[in-house]
Amino acid sequence: MTVESSQRVLRVANCSGFYGDRLSAALEMVRGGPIDVLTGDYLAELTLSILHKDRQKDRNAGYAKTFPLQLAQVAAECLERGIKIVVNAGGLNPAGCAEACREVYGKLGLEARVAHIEGDDLLPRLEELAAAGETFDHLDDGRPLPELQTPVLSANAYLGGWGIASALEQGADLVICPRVTDASLVLGPAAWFFGWARDDWHRLASAVVAGHILECGAQATGGNYSFFQAVAGDQRLGFPLAEMSENGDFVVTKHPGTGGEVSIGTVTAQLLYEIDAPDYLNPDVTARFDSMELAQEGPDRVRIRGVRGGPPPERTKVCINHLGDFKNQVTFLLTGLDIEEKAAWAERSLWRALGGRESFAESRVVLTRADGSTAGVEGAISRLTVSVKDPDPKKVGRRFSAAAVELALASYPGFNLAAPPGKEQPFAVYWPALVATDQLTHRVSMDGRQCDGQRWEVAPTAGSDEGLRNWDGQPADASESDADPDPGPTDTVPLGRICGARSGDKGGNANLGVWVETEPGFQWLRRWLTTERLRALIPDAAELEIDRYELPNLFALNFVLRGFLGEGVAASLSLDPQAKGLGEYFRAQEAPIPRRLMDPKT
Repeated sequence: MTVESSQRVLRVANCSGFYGDRLSAALEMVRGGPIDVLTGDYLAELTLSILHKDRQKDRNAGYAKTFPLQLAQVAAECLERGIKIVVNAGGLNPAGCAEACREVYGKLGLEARVAHIEGDDLLPRLEELAAAGETFDHLDDGRPLPELQTPVLSANAYLGGWGIASALEQGADLVICPRVTDASLVLGPAAWFFGWARDDWHRLASAVVAGHILECGAQATGGNYSFFQAVAGDQRLGFPLAEMSENGDFVVTKHPGTGGEVSIGTVTAQLLYEIDAPDYLNPDVTARFDSMELAQEGPDRVRIRGVRGGPPPERTKVCINHLGDFKNQVTFLLTGLDIEEKAAWAERSLWRALGGRESFAESRVVLTRADGSTAGVEGAISRLTVSVKDPDPKKVGRRFSAAAVELALASYPGFNLAAPPGKEQPFAVYWPALVATDQLTHRVSMDGRQCDGQRWEVAPTAGSDEGLRNWDGQPADASESDADPDPGPTDTVPLGRICGARSGDKGGNANLGVWVETEPGFQWLRRWLTTERLRALIPDAAELEIDRYELPNLFALNFVLRGFLGEGVAASLSLDPQAKGLGEYFRAQEAPIPRRLMDPKT
């Protein structure tokens, strides 16, 4: 380890939560206060399919092109101050991203050691792995990959953080990662800095928790937060950073003077984002989200301690994208009286012109009503959105668009379209699977300052499912005996009066995390909010399988709505394909809430 062992705090900052995040965030984090490591998360399942399209047009593409622009803003200062940079901007072409970054350093007259990691790309190895017995069964429906009838576009395993740690140990100034887990961007630097062993399960688990909190940038500082009115001001939100200690405890904070806030609420919201069971699986460690303790240490400072962990599972997640069908969409605008009758006329006319709704592989029709009583003409416009999907591009292309346009003078009064209908759009379908971890190897390459093309391999951590078998982390519902015998006086009000919520996509599934601020509130919530009550509150989920998990340490419940998003984000016809609004829909539903829980003093 090249860092002074007497230094006990590692400041890890985030400057990106997705490909397209604020371009100036890297500069803000470098100049806003002291940091030791600058990280950025650019990848999601959908992003990989976007990068695949880029690479089809240009073999040198396939990485997050915004990162070299950010690097140019901070490269000199990071080298001068010894700030390490670790990002997953490499996407499907980490070598190409590393080369682009070396060009940035060169144009600035700087010398730096640039490392990149490979080993996640399983596309060239699918036949080899199949011969070794890997079937890549779909995690949700069990279908083996060989049954797939369409071409596989990409297949990337989620690597861990030990390749990052190794690159930093060898003096890398910048580490470009491919599809590593989001949390690896923090685990790798922390393991390197403190010299943690591969079986330091609790400390490694704590780094995973820190990585999960930081990975979505400003979501940890008040972004997309249920109680946004309580976040001070509406100025530009700052990005988060974690002050890691050698024992694994850490503080989440942000630079002074930046917008937003870091509170138990904002951190809890991010902890509940896109999780499944409380046992949070990573290729380096299994972190137990029901073990940590949160405490408000001061303004914009939340301390997390007590995270427990165990060995990682024996198999690692793989993000496979395969070629899907084609889709298109048109939105009719409807104003004034008789909205439902007008919508029915438009829909009947469109399907008649297209040979019937049943002629498409999949379709979706959504009527969104507007209340125009006092909002003027534009406030009275309702929307009828018709979406279609089919293997035949001709059926959902110009033929579909033309049929909608041709109704312009022969349909309901006030006919209008939200925008000219477009052409058919191809999409990729996400296929989550697993692969044996021992089939993976991190390949690290480093070039630059006093370093002539070093290449080496880093083996993955051997997994074990023993820890999981010894832990009771299965879905559980409230039982009849848990019913509150005397809730006291109640008022029927929106659940958002006392509940925060955060929702997101997990492939074709959606997660809904719900939390309250007090122990009495949680005891009521865990008794009252059963899966059956959730189905009644969310009609779209009435027929779905729902897993329910309790996290008493966070005063929270987490639900996984299986199949809520169909085949996943890119393939979904939903108006909210990533389930971003699901949590706020839940909070708007009314329930009989005990008055004692609505008193701020209780």
